[in-house]
Amino acid sequence: MAADMIRLGLTLGDPRGIGPEIAARALHDPRVAGLGVQWRVIGPHGTETAVHEVVGYWAPTGNATVDAAAAGRLAGLAVERAVQLALPGELDGVVTAPIDKAALKAGGYDFPGHTEMLAALAGVPTTMMLASDRLRVVLATTHIALRDVPAAVTRAALVQAIETTRAGLGRDFGIPVPRVALCALNPHAGDHGRFGSEDDDLLAPVARAMDVAGPFPADTVFVRAMRGEFDAVIAPYHDVGMTAIKVASFGSAVNVTLGLPFVRTSPDHGTALDIAGQGVASAESLVKAMETAVEMVRRRQGL
Repeated sequence: MAADMIRLGLTLGDPRGIGPEIAARALHDPRVAGLGVQWRVIGPHGTETAVHEVVGYWAPTGNATVDAAAAGRLAGLAVERAVQLALPGELDGVVTAPIDKAALKAGGYDFPGHTEMLAALAGVPTTMMLASDRLRVVLATTHIALRDVPAAVTRAALVQAIETTRAGLGRDFGIPVPRVALCALNPHAGDHGRFGSEDDDLLAPVARAMDVAGPFPADTVFVRAMRGEFDAVIAPYHDVGMTAIKVASFGSAVNVTLGLPFVRTSPDHGTALDIAGQGVASAESLVKAMETAVEMVRRRQGL
């Protein structure tokens, strides 16, 4: 192996889902094969994908409850192993196939998703970004109930998202002076208090202090970003940001965890349990996630 060869982990995700099959397909895709990367597949034996780092054996029982817990545990063990390898530098980064959040919890890992689990394992605050050629969206809050959003959209959460976004766009995307916009929390950015005061009282002062644009209403800010006005939009909660990026670029967007000491990317979709094993799942977003991870590592390493 060449001394400067990039080393990336690939976790298989929930073994009940499409993760193992799209991983096998992506690894044989000419676009991935041509990247010149050493891939280390992390997951259980018992799927169609050859594994280098074995975390157990997948043997479904036919009992949905039992299988969900077993699948969640194996998915969680794979993520743990990936971080164990990445933190000391044995891997330059990790690409993760989708997990099922309910199964993850049933398997003993009480995290809302990959982003929060990776933050806990790495011991650093992280920020979730979905990126495509058309749009980049960053979440100030991630997987929480909508009723909990107003209390979670704090000055600290917004500042962390802005700071992490700027650092990540500079280091990993080659944008040294990013143009960042803040998406409003309320319809029409509150319309001067008519539909809520948070945008005037919290988001606007943060935007001024952090020298970012906004807050702008959700129904216009993403269009402006797609037209090239902004390099990224900070969304105050999950669905307003994820709806925008997935309508704009579903299947070609990549989930990026900003703030980690190593690169982490993932496809922009879930486990797709309803089509798993049918041979119809697309590997396109996973291929894009793998390509993006390589690009990010190369920028970090100056290659």
